[in-house]
Amino acid sequence: MENIKHAGKKAWGYRYVILVAVWLLYVINYFDRTSVLIFLPMIRNDLGLTPAEAGFGASIFFFAYALAQVSGGWLADRIGPKKVMTVAIVVFSAVTFLTGLVRTYFQFVIIRLFLGFGEGHHFAPAHKIIADWFPVKEKGTATAFFSTAWAFGPAIIPIIITSLAVAFGSWRPVFYVLAVPGILGMFILWYFVCDKPEVMLKKGRMTQEEYDYIKNGLVSSDESAASKKGGIAIVIKDRNFWIYSFVLFCNLAIYWGSTTWISSFLYDQHHFDLKTMGALVSLPYVVAIVAMLLGGQLTDKVFKNKTKPVLLTSYIVSIPVLFYIGMVPQGNIPQIITMLILLGFFVNLSFGAIYAYPQIRYPKHIVGSAVGLSNGFGQLGAFVAPLVAGFLVVKTSSGYSYKGAFIWFAALAVLASIGTLFLKEDKFVIDDQSVQSSNKSL
Repeated sequence: MENIKHAGKKAWGYRYVILVAVWLLYVINYFDRTSVLIFLPMIRNDLGLTPAEAGFGASIFFFAYALAQVSGGWLADRIGPKKVMTVAIVVFSAVTFLTGLVRTYFQFVIIRLFLGFGEGHHFAPAHKIIADWFPVKEKGTATAFFSTAWAFGPAIIPIIITSLAVAFGSWRPVFYVLAVPGILGMFILWYFVCDKPEVMLKKGRMTQEEYDYIKNGLVSSDESAASKKGGIAIVIKDRNFWIYSFVLFCNLAIYWGSTTWISSFLYDQHHFDLKTMGALVSLPYVVAIVAMLLGGQLTDKVFKNKTKPVLLTSYIVSIPVLFYIGMVPQGNIPQIITMLILLGFFVNLSFGAIYAYPQIRYPKHIVGSAVGLSNGFGQLGAFVAPLVAGFLVVKTSSGYSYKGAFIWFAALAVLASIGTLFLKEDKFVIDDQSVQSSNKSL
């Protein structure tokens, strides 16, 4: 037992190699999806789209992404996350290349659908790997670090791709270049990552002490009762699962709603040039890295695996920030910068806690299904929010006003706060009766 404790205190272990590898793969994922949103004002002008059409094209990605979450989580539990992630990387890298060839609105919508389907099979398998490699007391920190991929990516992507677009003289060649990191991702996945700690133990890449530390700290499950069948059927009987899914719906609606339209907001309403817009779009996500890591540490260390305090802080403070940012007067750069910083911090503070919840609550053998199904439902929020916001953008004499869109995002933060109040955090117990009924339902 002393050796197990000592293994947990080590500064490094192979589980962290796994975590960094999975993180890097998701940064590559974010290069592909975020670039479309950064170039949305240019794509809209090039294809002759209205804000509502552009909003639909951006949002349809998340419809396909949401559907793919369920199959991605189910497949991760059945055939292993590594195989599912392999297919995902191949698909979204190929589709990214094709994005540069888009010439019509119909092609844009189809490309967004296929990109969503490919990238949707990446998320739940990544969480499945984290669930199998990290003990309960480290899950908040591990998921928070993984979550920084969708802060780190958007923090550096706008600067890189807008610079490339300026150099190329067009947004189209950037997507040809962005297909290349997928090859690097395949190498990282197949050399460094495996589904279970047992594999790396046999290869000699991790110690017996670390292996014992991981295994003794995972969410326990009674394998005689917890059949490999029926993960989704078991989870959907849990009332708290649906409360959690509703909160996640609002969480992702806020994040992706603001992420989808922030570049257009700065470009259209405040009339920043391409490079300045790229730098300002990066700002909230630089701050978000700190917020996500802090949220994970607060979940694990301060609140002892309790997620509600972090979630409530994130949502409640986000309400006035989101409400006001669309009202900042044009040309008031200090105020814009301040509000972007506050937006980045409080909207993203929740991520370590929100994605730690299913890993803390559910036994490891159904985590893939729980994460896939809940994130599938949650990503419908990412589909709805940008779409609704597109209809709330108003053309004015000086350009466009995004005031209504950000008020909509603030209303979602209110709903997230209310849902969190009803969320329970006790561990989910699978009994023989629930397993038998779920197996029959399959």
